[in-house]
Formats: sequence, C-alpha cells, structure tokens
Amino acid sequence: MGDFILDFWNNQADVHGTSHSASWGDIYAINLEVENIGRHITENDDVLDVGCANGYSMLCHLDKKPRSLTGVDFSPSMIEQAEKNLTNQSGDTKIDFHVGDVRKLQFDDESFNVVYTTRTLINLPNWKDQQQGIEECIRVCKTGGKVIFSEAFWEPLVLLNALRALKSLPPLVEHDFNRYLKKTKVEDFLNEKNIKFEAVDFSSVYYLGSRFLRELVTNPADYPGYSNPINKIFYEIEKNYSGGDFGIQQAYIVTK
Repeated sequence: MGDFILDFWNNQADVHGTSHSASWGDIYAINLEVENIGRHITENDDVLDVGCANGYSMLCHLDKKPRSLTGVDFSPSMIEQAEKNLTNQSGDTKIDFHVGDVRKLQFDDESFNVVYTTRTLINLPNWKDQQQGIEECIRVCKTGGKVIFSEAFWEPLVLLNALRALKSLPPLVEHDFNRYLKKTKVEDFLNEKNIKFEAVDFSSVYYLGSRFLRELVTNPADYPGYSNPINKIFYEIEKNYSGGDFGIQQAYIVTK
C-alpha cells in the first residue's frame, strides 16, 4: 500500500482524534452506512469491522448487543484513537482493536458472524488488491454469516456527474487516496466464484440532495464542509426512500 495513503490516514487520526471526522466529515452519510450495516447485526454476534478507523462507527453497533466487536485498521494512529474512544463505553460486549491489513487478516477461517468494510477497499491501490481484500473478508466469516462491503463505486459517480453536467456544475472526483470499485467487476468476480450476494443502494436520495440539488437551491459557499442544512433534510428522506443508482456509497452483502 502506498505510503502516502497511510500517511494521509495517520494524519487524519492525529488531526481529528476520536471524532467521526477522522473517517469522513459527512456525518449523515456515515449514519446511513451505520444504519445499513446495523440491520445485519444481531444479539450475541461476533462482528469484525475491517478498516475501523478510530472506531467511531463500530461502537455505534453496541446497541445491537453483539457478543464481540473487533476493529482492524492499517493506520496505527487510528487504532490509538480507537482505544481512546473506548473510555466511555460500558456493557458486556467484548471490544478489541488491532493494527492489520484487509489483504491478510490475522484471524482464523470462519471466526465472525458478521464481517464488514466501510470505505476500506477503496484505499487499496488496484483491483487485484481489492479482490484479495474481498476474499479475506469472506474467509474469516462463518458459514451462514454476512459479509458487507460498504464502499464507494465508480458507476454512480459517473451517473451523478452526468446529472451535474446538465446544470454546468463541476464534476465530483475521486481523492488521490481512493480507487472507487466498479460494480460490474465486483459482480463478475462474485458470480465467477458462485458467491451469493445482494446489492443495496442506501444513499441515492441523499446524494441527489447533498451533491446536486443543494448547489441549485442554496449557495454552498455559505455552508463550509458538510454543514448545509439541506443535507439533513435529504438524510431524513433517505431513511424511507432510495433508488436510482446515484448514491456513490452502496453495499454488496454476501451470504456465506
């Protein structure tokens, strides 16, 4: 993995500490990710978060009362912050954080009921490494368990940019530290291995509001970062309605 990617995430941890902003400033998109993943976590599950960052999102799943929550991240600085996030946690769930690599997880086969990534595979430099990460997540999941790849995808980015172009808005772009997955490649890969999966679009209405309509009906310059109030409005709508494949954040859910 390129050192500049690791340097970026170490710096994010140092700057943002235990805040959700260490992973991403868009708290509403993070909430949608957490809610979508949380639907597959039940009481007494052993859960692995691969790419847990500072643990902010992982610890949101404590309300599901899993038996254990294990977080892995390749950034030592993120794991340091994750340990700090444990300070105010209580309950019976066993919680562990480890430095690790999605391409070679340090766990035995069939160790967890639920394994998930959140914008983790997109930090790998190429499709070959991303395939390796997919296979490792499936390997450590128990038979009958769920593997959730909650990632950013290329095709929705293209579709959303086509819509933005109609109103002469500048295109959205990948960051240097991201390599968005292609839905077609993921589906072909899983189909070739006879792996059952479901594709879930959980963010399209939110993206239409927060990455398109907001620039037509408000002045984004008045709202730094992700503070535009229209974001919350479309987050609330997204809870009940979605579709259209405009959501860059989507999920592939594998049943092992």
